[in-house]
Amino acid sequence: MKNHCLLLILLGLLRSGFAQNTVQEIPKDSARQLSEMVVTASRTPESVIKSPISIELLDNHAIRQSAAPSYFDALEYVKGVQLLTSSLGFKVYNTRGFANPTNVRFVQLVDGVDNQAPHIGSPIGATLAPTDLDIDHAEIIPGVASVLYGMNALNGMVNLLTKNPFEHQGLSFQQKSGVNHVQSTTASPHVFSESTIRWAKAWRNRWAVKVNLSYQSGYDWIADDDSDLNPNANTTLGLTGLANPAYDPINSYGNESPNRRNLTFDGKRYVIARTGYYEKEVADFSIKNLRGDAGIYYRTTNGWELSYTYRFGQLDNLYQRTNRFRLEGYRTDQHLVSAKNTTFQFKAYVTSENTGQSYNIRSLSENTDRFFKPDNAWFADFTQGFTTAMQQGVTAPQALAQARQLADTGRPQPGTPEFTAIKDRLRNINNWDFGAALRVQSWLYHAEGQADLTQEWLTKWREKAGIHLLVGVDYRAYEVVPDGNYFINPSRGDANLTYQKYGGFVQATKYAWNNRLKVNASLRVDKNQYFALRFNPRFAVVYSPVEEQNFRVSYQNGYRFPSLFEAFSNVNSGGIKRVGGLPIMSSGIFENSYFKTSVDAFQAAITNDVNLNSLTTAQAIQKNKGQIRKSDYTYIQPEYVNSFEIGYKGLWLQKRLYIDVDFYYNQYRNFMAQVEINLPKSPTVNPDSLALALSDRTKNDRYRLWTNSKTTVFNYGTSAGVRFRFYKEYSISGNVSFARLDRITRTDGLEEAFNTPRWITNMSVSNPNLTKHLGFGISMRWQEAFLWESSLATGTVPAYSTVDGQVTYSLLKLPVQLKLGGTNLLNRYYTTFLAGPSVGGFYYLTLTYGLR
Repeated sequence: MKNHCLLLILLGLLRSGFAQNTVQEIPKDSARQLSEMVVTASRTPESVIKSPISIELLDNHAIRQSAAPSYFDALEYVKGVQLLTSSLGFKVYNTRGFANPTNVRFVQLVDGVDNQAPHIGSPIGATLAPTDLDIDHAEIIPGVASVLYGMNALNGMVNLLTKNPFEHQGLSFQQKSGVNHVQSTTASPHVFSESTIRWAKAWRNRWAVKVNLSYQSGYDWIADDDSDLNPNANTTLGLTGLANPAYDPINSYGNESPNRRNLTFDGKRYVIARTGYYEKEVADFSIKNLRGDAGIYYRTTNGWELSYTYRFGQLDNLYQRTNRFRLEGYRTDQHLVSAKNTTFQFKAYVTSENTGQSYNIRSLSENTDRFFKPDNAWFADFTQGFTTAMQQGVTAPQALAQARQLADTGRPQPGTPEFTAIKDRLRNINNWDFGAALRVQSWLYHAEGQADLTQEWLTKWREKAGIHLLVGVDYRAYEVVPDGNYFINPSRGDANLTYQKYGGFVQATKYAWNNRLKVNASLRVDKNQYFALRFNPRFAVVYSPVEEQNFRVSYQNGYRFPSLFEAFSNVNSGGIKRVGGLPIMSSGIFENSYFKTSVDAFQAAITNDVNLNSLTTAQAIQKNKGQIRKSDYTYIQPEYVNSFEIGYKGLWLQKRLYIDVDFYYNQYRNFMAQVEINLPKSPTVNPDSLALALSDRTKNDRYRLWTNSKTTVFNYGTSAGVRFRFYKEYSISGNVSFARLDRITRTDGLEEAFNTPRWITNMSVSNPNLTKHLGFGISMRWQEAFLWESSLATGTVPAYSTVDGQVTYSLLKLPVQLKLGGTNLLNRYYTTFLAGPSVGGFYYLTLTYGLR
């Protein structure tokens, strides 16, 4: 409420004091928008419809007319984009398959600057992203982009371009107020607020400054899926559903595989899990996100523009990776210096990351149980209670319930002072075997330069031969403080861990046939300190028989090196240790490990033979030990993709109709993924001793090792988009995307999950000038059900459809616009991936001052 009042007072002051500095922007018609210049696809300005590869454009006018509450949400409507909602506070984007909530294969740039969190290699939502008032447009490449950028862009990339302070001056602000959790079964309605301010000023076209600030508060969507991830553990005993003593709800933690043991009674073998806590019982769902930036710019008399920009973001928000996390005081800071003219561009930046007081929700849950009672004591109490109850003649389900009640006697209950005290203690212990803290400090250092050699030096190539030659170099390094839980330095325990690479590219573009033919060839080379030199080519042709019709075909190779986490992680996570795939981290583990899948099958076969075939445990071990398989995976290598694409972009009907179609075919090799293995605590070569150790959960350790899949995966897809501007200012647009796995050369169980619906469709109708004051927009989205596979949960994500809408009202005498809108207007709750939150209707009112 204080934020609202301050902004209303400010509006009154601005009415007279700053009206002359108001940013004025004129909406573009369809033809102008579709001929707009983009830079991301080729690192040089070119028309969007003549780009050599697929690129989508979302400009500022389209963002404001979107039914989405922000540009970050509006990207969901772009052709070919799949959106994963990890939180009300941020979204995760992907294109062309193989999605996950930590999408290291999709790069997010701001003015060409990577805004990833260094320790994981992907962005944490909108932490360093522009505000709604400062976004100019977004350029999206739905596919491989690593040839020119070399930053893991195998699945796609988005470049968020901000407003230049020389061209967009004045003071503007925006207040967005909304409500969510309407008719929710897990929470009462909560108010959402986002306050944003932007100021830019230039002097004599030489100096300029720009400042942005945004604060967001609300109550997050809640993940509350109680589907059982372990439904078959006790089916041989007829114990299913809630009667299953190894019940493992998706969004309940502390009852996973490391929290289970076997109990044998009267010749029957039971699988028992600890009780666990639901996420909604232990997590803080409040959102408090602050982000902003400030920059100073100088233009010299000889055409250079020099700038320094500082960006920061601080989050209190939920977040999902392999586990669910609560980010608290999570902080990223970025310092950027750049210099550019028509020939050269240089930039250097450093990004720092501090996870603050964040914690792992799963570790918090299971270690709260262990703080109350250690595993050995709990399972001993459960066994005693079960044995006693069975000896008294009660049924097995009743005995199991009584045993759990006995073992849980005195267990801390959520919301009590005791539970809160334990939570406060565990969230500050930086060891996930005993606590839950996430304490990471890391840095990313990056420098790059590029030069158009035909702009000033090789001018004859450009003027006579129609050749443009672009070259670039870059250097990147990561640094992380070993915290003893997430990262260690295996060679020097007292020093920070570093990881670096350098590379460069050359790109030649040839124009022929009176510019009707454009041939583009690029080659990139990169060297990582742990891997040999890698080459990365791209070849593309664009043919334009007339200005409005453009056909393209391209082939390119892409690759990515392991992220800092994939290379060096050393995480103790509740009985499972996740270890980076470099030899310096996992030497000796790969060589002596056994597939967890085979060990699980071995243990399940023992249970089956004991319960159904009346074998003793020893007899069942001997019978089934042949199922144990030694792991044959080894140290991690870079990941590759070969991509072929054809496409068409064209304007018809006096440039009122725009058509955009593409088709792609990809081949992926060396998918980076995690193999789950078991390692006996006591090394042994005796088969009988090995089988005995692997039959008992307490006698072997579990690991997740980063390695490469042996499967080669082929996938293909197509997308089509149309936009038609008809009567007056009415516009209708729609797109459809199809993505599918084609085939795999073999099934080794490690290929990165596709996690993508086959069909995604979007349709929108809008008119920004229904009257002098009034405009509207309506959007509909539908996506097909699909299989989701991850280490946290595997199952089917149901199909869903949403309807979004907005109405805008503009004041003519004041540069003020009101926007009343909502997403998921029908309030039909859905999830975009398993273990993720359930998303309902979000209804908002936005007041914007300073933009037309």
